[in-house]
Amino acid sequence: MARPLPPFLRRYTLILVPALVLLVLAGCILHYSQSGDAPAATAQGEPSSDGVDANGADQDGTSILLGLAREAMSDGRLVAPQGSNAFEFYLSVLQLDPDNLTAQEALRESFSRAADEIEVTINRDQLEEARRELDLLREFDPNNFTLSLLGGKLSAAWNLLAKQHEAEAQRIRQANLARGI
Repeated sequence: MARPLPPFLRRYTLILVPALVLLVLAGCILHYSQSGDAPAATAQGEPSSDGVDANGADQDGTSILLGLAREAMSDGRLVAPQGSNAFEFYLSVLQLDPDNLTAQEALRESFSRAADEIEVTINRDQLEEARRELDLLREFDPNNFTLSLLGGKLSAAWNLLAKQHEAEAQRIRQANLARGI
């Protein structure tokens, strides 16, 4: 007949057994994700994350970035979210290959739509995001007149926000003075 475990061992057993199970599970996940045994789910001819398309052909960084940019465009991610949008992918292509006509043409064709998105972002008072997006477009065309206008609109929005904050601070000061604080 088995003897029951002392209370201090039961407590440690309740902690150690689940911890060991989680550790083994994490090790298995890590092993399979690094070994490449998991099947790649990519469409024919599209690059996977390891730079090989479904046909087994190697893809260079430019091709991978162009594929990501096309995907972002089709998903409507033109200038947002940060780090996963078409403009950033196309600009990365141009860093690798400054003469890449595909990226240059895609940026040129989508420039006005991107500027419209920035204006909407400003109108929604998402000023930090609008600044980031505006800087992104300036990387492609720093002397664009539309971007100058958007920069002015963004600056005016920042000034209006500052005045609203000042007015709110003044209202709070007056309310505190009225209460004798």
